[in-house]
This record gives sequence, structure tokens and C-alpha cells, in this order.
Amino acid sequence: EVHLVESGGGLVQAGGSLRLTCKASEFAFTDYAIGWFRQLPGKEREGVSCITSTDGSTYYADSVKGRFTISNDSANKTVSLQMDSLKPEDTAIYYCAADPYYYCTQTNGAGELHEYEYWGPGTQVTVAS
Repeated sequence: EVHLVESGGGLVQAGGSLRLTCKASEFAFTDYAIGWFRQLPGKEREGVSCITSTDGSTYYADSVKGRFTISNDSANKTVSLQMDSLKPEDTAIYYCAADPYYYCTQTNGAGELHEYEYWGPGTQVTVAS
């Protein structure tokens, strides 16, 4: 059974940085997309960034473009999201998701929630003003 686990969340001051990591276990796929989504209380989960393993194609939401960087370590089945210049509005629970069929590009976007088969439990990111 595939498991995804996020780590690296926490409390940071505005302007600071955090690095989130998504570790996949029992994940035998060589071609896949990993997405990062976030959810504020009472709001719908939104796509933040994603990456495709085959060619490294990426997507960034306009709200994080230039501040967040996604990277894939396929050998270790780990995807990281470097978050710099954090803002209070980045405060949310961040989830990683994986799917062996979705193709992530800046044009395709992060995809709909139902397009991802596997999800992690989430990690809280709080940015204090």
C-alpha cells in the first residue's frame, strides 16, 4: 500500500522560509506526478505546485510563483517544496498527492483533487505577521 508523508511544516515569521518534504513509501511507479495542495479552514483545497517525474515539468500557482520551488528526488521517492518569502496568507495545511497518470505542466495546472490517487495526511504551515 502506498503511503505519503509530509514533513517540514511549522511556525515561521513573515518573510521566512520553510522546506516541505513528501516521502513516498511502497511507491513502485517510475512515471508519476506529485502535487502540493493547501487548505485553509472553511476553504476548498487548492493546488499550489506539482512536478512530473518523466520530464520535470512543473506548475506553480500565481500566488506562489517566484517564491516556491518544487524539486523531485526520484531515487529517494521524495519531493520537496522550498517556500521562501512566506506571507501570512500562505498559512494552511499543506498536502502532497501522487498519481501515476496525471501529467503536470504549467498549462495543465496542478489538476483536480480526484485526479490524484494517493494523499498524505498533511502538515500545518503557519506564517505569523
